[in-house]
Amino acid sequence: MTSLGARLRGSLFPERTKSVVELEEKQRLPLMTLVFLALIVGVVTGFGAVGFRDLIGLVHNIAFSGRLSFDYDANVFTAAAPWGPWVILVPVVGGVIVTFLVVNFAPEAKGHGVPEVMDAIYYKGGVIRPVVAVVKSLASAVAIGTGASVGREGPIIQIGSALGSTLGQIIRMPAGQRIALVAAGAGAGIAATFNTPIGGVMFAIELMLPEVGVTSFLPVAIATGAATFIGRWFIGDQPAFQVPPLAPMALGADGIVVLALYALLGGLTGAAAAGFIHGLHFFEDLFDRMPSRFLRHILGMLLLGVMMYVLFLVFGEYYVDGVGYGTIDAILTGKMTLAWLLGLLFVLKLLATSLSLGSGSSGGVFSPSLFMGAALGGGFAALLDQFGFPIGLSVPAFAMVGMGAMVGGGTGAVMTAVVMIFEMTLSYDIIMPMIVAVAMSVGARRVLSAETIYTLKLVRRGQAIPKARHANMFLVRRAAEVMDPDVLVLPMEASFDAFLRQHEREGRLRYVVVTHKDRLYGVIRVNTGLRRGLTEANTGVTLGEVASRDFTVVGEDAIVFDVINRMWRKDSIMAVVVRGRGVPRGEDVAGVITKEHVADSVAKSVKIYPTD
Repeated sequence: MTSLGARLRGSLFPERTKSVVELEEKQRLPLMTLVFLALIVGVVTGFGAVGFRDLIGLVHNIAFSGRLSFDYDANVFTAAAPWGPWVILVPVVGGVIVTFLVVNFAPEAKGHGVPEVMDAIYYKGGVIRPVVAVVKSLASAVAIGTGASVGREGPIIQIGSALGSTLGQIIRMPAGQRIALVAAGAGAGIAATFNTPIGGVMFAIELMLPEVGVTSFLPVAIATGAATFIGRWFIGDQPAFQVPPLAPMALGADGIVVLALYALLGGLTGAAAAGFIHGLHFFEDLFDRMPSRFLRHILGMLLLGVMMYVLFLVFGEYYVDGVGYGTIDAILTGKMTLAWLLGLLFVLKLLATSLSLGSGSSGGVFSPSLFMGAALGGGFAALLDQFGFPIGLSVPAFAMVGMGAMVGGGTGAVMTAVVMIFEMTLSYDIIMPMIVAVAMSVGARRVLSAETIYTLKLVRRGQAIPKARHANMFLVRRAAEVMDPDVLVLPMEASFDAFLRQHEREGRLRYVVVTHKDRLYGVIRVNTGLRRGLTEANTGVTLGEVASRDFTVVGEDAIVFDVINRMWRKDSIMAVVVRGRGVPRGEDVAGVITKEHVADSVAKSVKIYPTD
């Protein structure tokens, strides 16, 4: 009978093996050690951002002027290349080099980078191949330097994340701590690139970290601060864009009207962001139909080169090449105020970026989003002024708000958008209208596109990314609130056959606490549908023989967080909740908690915060 009882117990309680995460928990590093590693990540990423900018400058000067020099100011329009119409081939040559690097060394380096980092965080335990940092640096520097319409923030995010991941792989640590270093590298990259330390932290919190707490926030903050210091040391502490002082927004009725216009701009920008998201993936699908990666990228860059040259012939500037900061700077300083030109540049930049990334380039979408937002916002204000709107509107102010709305709507990082535009311009007066516009932009974009420009790429692969970060409210509930009180307390001598036959309903889970001399002995979780095959059987097995001893005892007032930890440490399948204190007896049993009950509690806590 004992062997039969053992077989029954084995079917009811299959053997459990420790997961990789459980084994890694033994390698958890002290918080200060993790913070020190984050400091290293921040310093290295800061130097990496400086070196990356210099590499872009070198490639750009070779490609557009034929000189060896690192001196490059992205906020100044690209000077006329001495190649004449052959400048059309500059992006093509860059595209060939980029494709060679990506195809042969790191396919992850293709595209705008952030989705690949999110994929590593949510699906790969924070593991990113070290070679990605090197290939991404070279490929993106060549792409941006030769005129591809992409940003430099995506590459440095992926570079910083790869550095954090590499350090997290060299030094053994749990996946959660490695992910914290990956997020720290991402935030550090953003901060060093744009001189936006708070924005870097917000970016990591909104898009990179699956959970936010002291153990994840501190590494991000330290890395971001260190990278910002290094960036300012070599590049300077001036904001990304020098904006003349803006007049405070009017109060009273005029102020309400202007605020309503900012809200309208936000809605228009959200629609534009949705168009950018779908347009980019449309071009990706279109180019993917071509069998050769080299051919598709050559074609995409050739079209971009033609666009650049035509713009130069008509207007005297290439406009849509590279990060586009020269155009943004001109709009923010009031040098470009023609509504039709700003509208045209918005459309052409959207097309140029979709062609670049869709055909296989390597770079980010943040800078192009700033360009499109500035053009759309500035053009909106200029158009109203052109038609004699009775209230004077500031083109630079609307351009700044458009930048934040486009970034927030497209990426879903709303707090990051508001904070970063403020840090990049140091213009406090646009904070309130920007908050309104960003909110409207996100709302409009969600109606037209449920996914952001970052998550849609992953969702199309079948990899869902959560749209919200939920506080673990279920962890602070008491055991009495989570437990199942429908539990039987039976002596170990009772017959297992009789137990199955006595139930009036089949197909339900029943929990049994087995006692020995009124002391808690074991637990059973059984589906009463088993009795169908045992109507005539007489195994002679007792409850004591099939009971599992893998349980733990907790009080009614115990916090669920502590219950989960206790179950995990003791490798228990069930926690028996008891009343009172002292040695628990059968009459003290109030209920049981299993992993299913914990899952139900999680679902209930999440349900009160709908994401749609």
